[in-house]
Amino acid sequence: MPVINRIAEFHADMTAWRRRLHAHPETAFEERRTADFVAAKLGEFGVEVDRGLAVTGVVGTIEGGNGPAIGLRADMDALFVSEANDFAHASAVGGKMHACGHDGHAVMLLGAARYLAETRRFKGTVRFIFQPAEENEGGGRVMVEDGLFDKFPVDGVYGMHNWPGLPVGRFALRAGAMKAACDIFEITVTGRGVHAAMPHLGADPIPAACEMVSAFQTIVSRAANPVDSAVLTVTRFRAGETTNVIPDVAVLGGTTRSFLEATRDMIEARMRLIADHVAAAHGVAAEVQYERRYPSLVNHRKEAETAAAAAAAVVGADNVDADAPPNMGAEDFAYMLERVPGCYVLIGAGESSPPLHASTFDFNDEILAIGASYWARLVETVLGVPAKLEML
Repeated sequence: MPVINRIAEFHADMTAWRRRLHAHPETAFEERRTADFVAAKLGEFGVEVDRGLAVTGVVGTIEGGNGPAIGLRADMDALFVSEANDFAHASAVGGKMHACGHDGHAVMLLGAARYLAETRRFKGTVRFIFQPAEENEGGGRVMVEDGLFDKFPVDGVYGMHNWPGLPVGRFALRAGAMKAACDIFEITVTGRGVHAAMPHLGADPIPAACEMVSAFQTIVSRAANPVDSAVLTVTRFRAGETTNVIPDVAVLGGTTRSFLEATRDMIEARMRLIADHVAAAHGVAAEVQYERRYPSLVNHRKEAETAAAAAAAVVGADNVDADAPPNMGAEDFAYMLERVPGCYVLIGAGESSPPLHASTFDFNDEILAIGASYWARLVETVLGVPAKLEML
C-alpha cells in the first residue's frame, strides 16, 4: 500500500495527537480546546490560520501560486456518550466521547496539512476546513451561513469519514446521493389524567400514542414508493410517573430519513395527518413538531471521479469502490456540497471496529497515514502535480 513515505514517518506523531483529542472530547460549538490544538498545529506547520466561523471553526490556507482552490473538510466534535473503554486515552470528560471518530478525522487532515506545507507540490490554494458541530447541530450549515465560501472561495470541496465494517485499505464512494436527508420529530399527545382504575373518567393519551407509532410504519410500507428509500424510527416514548395514574401527556420522538424531497414532504404530511386523526378518534389532542435537519448528501460526478483517482493512487484501484450503495445516515457536509461541487468518501476503519456511536468505539490509528495520504494525493491530483507521483 503506497502510503506517502513522509507521512508514514510522522505516523507516531499523528497517533499521539489523535489520542490527546480523544481524551478531551468537546461537543457542538464548544470545541475550544480542540480548535486551539488544531490552530496551534497549523501554525507550527506554517499554514495561515483563520478562526471564528461557526464559533469554533478553524480554516487553514496554503497559497501555492496561481491555480484552482480546493477545500478539505474535517469535523471536530464529540457526542454525548459515556465511554466504556478503559485504555489510557479514554475520555476524561464524563458523558462525552469521540464515538464517531472525529478526533481521527481532524488528525488525518492535520497530517495532510503538515505534509503539504513541507512539500508544496501543487499550484493553487488549499483550504483546510475544521468544522464544529456535525453531530445534530448543523455546524456545516452555520459555517456556510457565516460566509465560509465567500471568505475562503474554493472550486471544489471534499469530505471523508471513517467507516467500520469496511476493511482497512479500502475506500467507498459514489456519484449522486450518498447519504440521506435527516429530519426529527416530537409529538405531544395531551389527554386528561385520571385514576388508572377509572379510565372512563379521563382521556388516556397512551393508547393514542401507541396507535400513532404503529400507524406511522404504514407511511414507509404503504405510502412511500417502494423504489424510494425511506426510514421512520420512533426512538423515544415518555409517559406517566407511577403505576396507578393515567397521565395527562405522552410524548413521542424520533427521526425520518429519505433521499427525495418529494418523499420527505410526503412523510411529514402523512405524519401530521395520522397524528391529528388518531388523536381525534381517541378524544385527545396532538401537537406535532417536525424539524427539517440535514439535506441529502449528493456527490458531484466529476469530483467523485477525481476522489476515486486520488484514493486509487494510495490504495490501488481494486481497493476503491466507486459505486458503493448509499446509506441512510446523515451528514451536514451536505450543506457544503449544495454550495460547491465536491465529493464525500468513506475510508475503511476495519471489519472488527465497533460501530459508530457505540460506547466502545475508538478510531483505528492504523488508518491515519492512509487518510492523510489520500488528502495529499487529492490536492496533488486537483492542483496539477504531474501524473507520475514519486513517493517522498
